[in-house]
Amino acid sequence: MENSTLIKRSIQTVDSKKIEGDGIDGVTMRLLVGRQDEAPTFAMRHFSIDQGGSTPLHQHNWEHEVLILSGSGEMECEGIVESIAVGDAIFVPPNDIHQFRNTGTNSLEFICIVPVESPCGEPIPGS
Repeated sequence: MENSTLIKRSIQTVDSKKIEGDGIDGVTMRLLVGRQDEAPTFAMRHFSIDQGGSTPLHQHNWEHEVLILSGSGEMECEGIVESIAVGDAIFVPPNDIHQFRNTGTNSLEFICIVPVESPCGEPIPGS
């Protein structure tokens, strides 16, 4: 295809970045599609949370959508805790206080979609 803007990547070929900060434990992120690709609307990230690890309890002014790929755990959103497992699709509204925790025995992995204008490649997991 000449002049195609199609981007195709394998998760395994994208370098992972360890996410560090207060309340973050055992989290890595791969930025699969984002600003650097001139994506106009959304960024796609792959997160992995080690057994016993978690993202921070946090909030931000953008929504995001999450698809659980492997593992199991729980998600807290606005004080409500829900079990999460493979195949679960999750919508987190803007400004809701939320956190993902791996309570399973394997890595908890998920795809997270956010607006490309968010600091999606920064060391804040934004999930």
